[in-house]
Amino acid sequence: MVACVFVMTGTLAQGVYTLHSPNGSLTLQFLLDGSGAPHYSLSYKNKPVLQKSSMGFQLAEGDLTSDFVVLGTDTASANEHWQPVWGEVKEIRNQYRQLTVHLKKPGTPDRLMDINFRLFNDGLGFRYGFPLQQGLQYFIVTDERTQFVLTGNHKAFWIPGDYDTNEYAYSTTNISAVDGKAIADSNPEIAVRVVKDPSSVATPLMMKTADGLYINIHEASLINYPAMQLHVDKGSFILTSSLVPDPVGNKAYLRTPFSTPWRTVLVSDKATDILSSKTILNLNEPSQIKDVSWIKPYKMIGVWWEMHINKSTWDYAGTQAMGRVEDYAKVNPTGKHGATTSNTKRYIDFAAKNGIDAVLVEGWNVGWEDWFGKWKEDVFDFLTPYPDYDVQELHRYAASKGVKIVMHHETSGSVTNYERYMDKAYDFMNANGYESVKTGYVGRIIPRGEFHDGQWMINHFNRVAEKTAAHHITVDMHESVRPTGMYRTYPNWLACEAARGNEFNAWSKGNPPEHETILPFTRLMGGPMDYTPGIFQIKLDIYGKKDNAVHTTLAKQLALYVVMFSPLQMAADLPENYEIHLDAFQFIRDVALDWDDSKVLEAEPGDYVTIARKAKGTDKWFLGAITDENKHTSSVPLSFLTAGQKYLMTVYRDGDGAHWDTNPMAYKIEKFWVDAKTVLKLNLAEGGGCAISMEPATTERLKGINKYK
Repeated sequence: MVACVFVMTGTLAQGVYTLHSPNGSLTLQFLLDGSGAPHYSLSYKNKPVLQKSSMGFQLAEGDLTSDFVVLGTDTASANEHWQPVWGEVKEIRNQYRQLTVHLKKPGTPDRLMDINFRLFNDGLGFRYGFPLQQGLQYFIVTDERTQFVLTGNHKAFWIPGDYDTNEYAYSTTNISAVDGKAIADSNPEIAVRVVKDPSSVATPLMMKTADGLYINIHEASLINYPAMQLHVDKGSFILTSSLVPDPVGNKAYLRTPFSTPWRTVLVSDKATDILSSKTILNLNEPSQIKDVSWIKPYKMIGVWWEMHINKSTWDYAGTQAMGRVEDYAKVNPTGKHGATTSNTKRYIDFAAKNGIDAVLVEGWNVGWEDWFGKWKEDVFDFLTPYPDYDVQELHRYAASKGVKIVMHHETSGSVTNYERYMDKAYDFMNANGYESVKTGYVGRIIPRGEFHDGQWMINHFNRVAEKTAAHHITVDMHESVRPTGMYRTYPNWLACEAARGNEFNAWSKGNPPEHETILPFTRLMGGPMDYTPGIFQIKLDIYGKKDNAVHTTLAKQLALYVVMFSPLQMAADLPENYEIHLDAFQFIRDVALDWDDSKVLEAEPGDYVTIARKAKGTDKWFLGAITDENKHTSSVPLSFLTAGQKYLMTVYRDGDGAHWDTNPMAYKIEKFWVDAKTVLKLNLAEGGGCAISMEPATTERLKGINKYK
């Protein structure tokens, strides 16, 4: 499994250690150069992926990039299967070969560092370990020096390396054209933007080489450490890890023993393999929650979109500009407040009527009139409702309808304040029937000087997952760090936003049609996203927002429920817009959230994605296909269906003449019967999509239904 060739130069023992993936497609090499500096390289089917790349750290306690000797190595392998609590597949195979290199930097005292490589059939994971050692009980990381030396000027799908937000549309350029500062400056609608290095990009970074390799660089199991960005040397095509700092510029405060997050490199000559990879998930620790029976995926609607389109407001007075209110008895509401008891009941009624599990209510608690951009310590208390929101009555009413209410905790970036309230807030939720919470972190972080993606906030996000789990509460985090597979460890962490969501279409230049064809290759590599699909009123001029629209067809909005996996899905539009299109809304009612199997049928980043998924515990299949601003035509075999079984197929497709800009709401619904021998012909309009449900059906039920041709 591991071949070693030793070369002696002076007093430094230099070995070349070679590790092959289980199927032999990937090869890793590790060596110390003449200065004792650790390096690695990676190839795929004999093609170089990463050339000789240096490794190491700069600590406040000294340099750890050279003068190492190899103390020894350990090898291991695994080939096991495990079942996620929820996910894209029922069972996941964890197969890898592992090499751990134990390094020593002689000195007074000696410094010890391990590097652990795991090579899977579709990618590499590696991390650093700092064993317990004399003179290094506590230490400070000032820089991580991990390189990813590319073989050329690859095509890249990237967003800026911003310390505080991931809410950008993706740029598609060669790696040499990265200019994150220019992109940040051109997005004034993003409230918090901190791009210190214009040549840095966020991970996951998706790339395609000139000779057809797909490469994805990210990280896994982000614990007690800042998020990794990548500095791009445009001349040499060298990517170097760049960690988000704290207020004084340090990156991490650690104690031995400690292991960093895994750095991940996924590689294939097929784009579909990148989307099917479970390597990032496999590199996370198993669930820390012993009893997971209470963790349930769910669909929701919400008192939410109406605020984004200015139909109503989050604050009680309905002005969004009052300033701090101490006595709400003196406030004369304008009638625009969204989170009222009566309006929430309207949403509960719609949810109960249409089989939707829950209703999200934003703007229910005091403080919204004084929250945005103020950088204030204690805006919200997470316990006190506005006078027109009756917590107890809504608890009773929702329960009588079999509907849950989803709590909303916007922190306005004041995380120290939220930390003080968390236990009381979760007790309040338990007492009032709330089983899920959506948290928000809009604005600059308090403690002042900390960033959303720094070590302090990473620890906070993980602490929220742990504390909510202790209260049997599931959590959906917005404005959080991009996920790294931690939902395996905390399966109550159902989703994050951590990217530019559907909401941007309501009040900015919006998301381009290609956006959703890039997200599966980037943001979604680390975990589910609460993207909030399902907008049916595509053009927003009817709300007085003549310059705003959703940049997809209606059929594509349906397809997103399959393409963009999440165990938490929102039907994001207003109930009245769904009432007009109940035939199309049927797909949202029917589509599953948890899956036994997923098939990535075709994909190309930035162009198109087609995925089929089998609903958990059934033989029902759902298919979603989306495209960018161009039409897309393809043939999709249904060979994954059970042989010999006929299925009733309902197709929700772009209507004749549909177009994301000129005719986005044209759709057509058709029914056919199909089987495993059927080949679908998909014809997607510009910015369009297709959503399909397939369920086993008897011959009797299929009477009058034509066979698909």
